[in-house]
Amino acid sequence: MRQVKTHAMDQAPNRQFLDDIKSDITAALDWWREAGVDCDFLDEPREWIVPEEEQAEDGSRRPPRRRPQVVDEAPAAPTSIDPKLLPADLDAFRAWWMTETLLDDGGPTGRLMPEGEAGAELMIVVETPEGEDRERLLTGPQGRLLDAMLKAFGMRREDVYLASALPRPDPVPDWRAAASRGVGDALARHIALAAPKRLIVLGGNVLPLIGHESPQRAAVLRQFHHEGMTIPLLAGWGLAALLQNPRAKASIWRAWLEWTAP
Repeated sequence: MRQVKTHAMDQAPNRQFLDDIKSDITAALDWWREAGVDCDFLDEPREWIVPEEEQAEDGSRRPPRRRPQVVDEAPAAPTSIDPKLLPADLDAFRAWWMTETLLDDGGPTGRLMPEGEAGAELMIVVETPEGEDRERLLTGPQGRLLDAMLKAFGMRREDVYLASALPRPDPVPDWRAAASRGVGDALARHIALAAPKRLIVLGGNVLPLIGHESPQRAAVLRQFHHEGMTIPLLAGWGLAALLQNPRAKASIWRAWLEWTAP
């Protein structure tokens, strides 16, 4: 069998032709350069190389796409209560108490309104509402204990201003988070607006919110100072702790007698 060899037919470039073109281009550029024109100018900027994504199928240029607008980012939402923005009257505060999202993460559902009138003889602040509470504060065992204490004091619930440090029942409150949210500032403003003649705080986690250490005894006497106001303060264990330790109620009673002695 005979083998047939094929050879690539490479054609050498025409050097003379290329040299002639180069000479013509150089001569043209020299002519313009001698005439004082060495640059090309346009009134409007122009892209000489069109990006592929901007070319139409027929090779023409597509209409320019709008550049994305830079939108200023919204300011970060506040993470704590600003004392300067707290309501300045009691009715406005009570409405704020039922809706302010920074008080906790749960929204308005399940919150309990404070009870009583401004200028009461006594204001009582507890840590949280009871788990049984639905329409008013302290309707379960803690509420019955409070009613018994008030009867011993010669008072009724209707005679006092009753409030809680947190707005809804919570079996395990995060008190550190509450303090960082500014709940203490809100409580201090609440007490100042209620303006009672005396103040009882029941629950060791409430005192640190208003600038005091937790009571190490069942009952201690203090003073509440805020915005030039001074109110006599009796601080005691929470109602739940008093239910579990009946002997502590005697300490509360002795503190009350000392506190109210003429």
